Amino acid sequence: MPVPYKSENLISHRNEFWITRIVFQRALAFIYATAFLVAIQQFVPLLGSNGLLPVSLFLKRITFWQVPSIFWFNPSDSFLVAAAWVGLILSLTALSGISERFSGWISSFVWGLLWLLYLSFVNVGQTFYGFGWESILLEAGFLAIFLGSRKMHPPKIMIWLIRWILFRIMLGAGLIKIRADECWRDLTCMMYHYETQPVPNPLSSFFHFLPAWFHKVEVLFTHFVELIVPWGYLLTRRIVLVCGIFTIIFHIALILSGNLSWLNYLTITLALSCFDDQFLAKLFRLKIPESFQISVVRKAMIWTLFTVMLFLSVNPVINMISPKQIMNATFNPFHLVNAYGAFGGITRTRREIILEGTSDAELKPESEWKAYEFKCKPGDPSSRPCIVSPYHYRLDWQMWFAAMSDYRHHPWILNLMAKLLKGNQPVASLFKQNPFLGAPPAYIRAELYEYRFATAEERRKNKMWWVRKRIGEYLPPLSLKQPAFRAILQKLEWME
Repeated sequence: MPVPYKSENLISHRNEFWITRIVFQRALAFIYATAFLVAIQQFVPLLGSNGLLPVSLFLKRITFWQVPSIFWFNPSDSFLVAAAWVGLILSLTALSGISERFSGWISSFVWGLLWLLYLSFVNVGQTFYGFGWESILLEAGFLAIFLGSRKMHPPKIMIWLIRWILFRIMLGAGLIKIRADECWRDLTCMMYHYETQPVPNPLSSFFHFLPAWFHKVEVLFTHFVELIVPWGYLLTRRIVLVCGIFTIIFHIALILSGNLSWLNYLTITLALSCFDDQFLAKLFRLKIPESFQISVVRKAMIWTLFTVMLFLSVNPVINMISPKQIMNATFNPFHLVNAYGAFGGITRTRREIILEGTSDAELKPESEWKAYEFKCKPGDPSSRPCIVSPYHYRLDWQMWFAAMSDYRHHPWILNLMAKLLKGNQPVASLFKQNPFLGAPPAYIRAELYEYRFATAEERRKNKMWWVRKRIGEYLPPLSLKQPAFRAILQKLEWME
């Protein structure tokens, strides 16, 4: 166990990373636990045998080497849930430190299982697992396998590989911004971001109404942190420390101003690699133990890993320097050494799809339509924005994307409506409330609205967080009695 901190032990541990490894792995284990908790609660409704995009159907169109996953051997709902529970238990084992009380090999085994399990979920998760932070978690989780246990100091080369992920995340985000949207160049993007981001929180409204000059300063600071600071990760100790602090401050601000799943938490976790034991010992008041010798076998594994990572870095580097840079792309089925980026384009207005159902067997002008409220995304204008990160409501996010384009780019939304028409309870559990508890609706429609934050005066007067206006119809009223709708579902194999 760590022993009490003594100041005279600090100087000898400059550029040592024993405490760094502890805080990094604990933070990473917390994010893994969050990710597996999301899978326990949402994977079956989204991707189970009777979900929106069933894994079993997806596996018919793909090969194992395209998407390696343990679910090739058993894609049943019970096995999916069991795997998620195993992942959660292993995450808590790593979070508590139990996994590293023994040998480094046992610690590596636990982290290896975590990586394999989550890779299996991501590779069959399709559009609902198509976020950049999934690949970041897998890449960071893979490196955690080789960090060892508390009985050894992690090799410095592993710390540099973690910083290499951080470098690509931050610089990739900065480059995609200045290339993709002119509002990042004319310094106006933050005038729109807080209102139009996927899932705002209660403070988003406050940030949105800050003065225009402040928003321009925010954009300049964003460019500084994402385009200048990353180069500091590669320099001398003091510069690395300062750049790590800038990175953490930046992502704490993002956490305060919105719900971006665990993206910011994970980036902060990676930024911990900027702090060595001399710095962290002052915070945690620990004495660092003497170094333990790393076996020849482990050294060989680490240098082999470094060589592989160097080779796999070629495509991400080419992508970063390319004027046609793509955002959040993986170049291998194991999600190792990926291309990252965030908010390359900023939408100027917020559009939302509102699903509404009616029990009327025949539609009439006076038919009563009841809305399905989502867990977190804006719906009822009077509902306060939620605080949910690092947890992630996957359907809410995908509905944000769907509102930007025609439903044909998001065909799963037809299956969502069909499941609600059938009274599918697991799918209905993805919503904040089900307005049709007794019997499913006869018809469901999708209406498109434009939303904006209510001003402080409007909120005081009307008790509304949002002001919205109807744009038009996203999808017409649909019923399972309609032959055309049933034919589409059968063609997509979504009709039992």
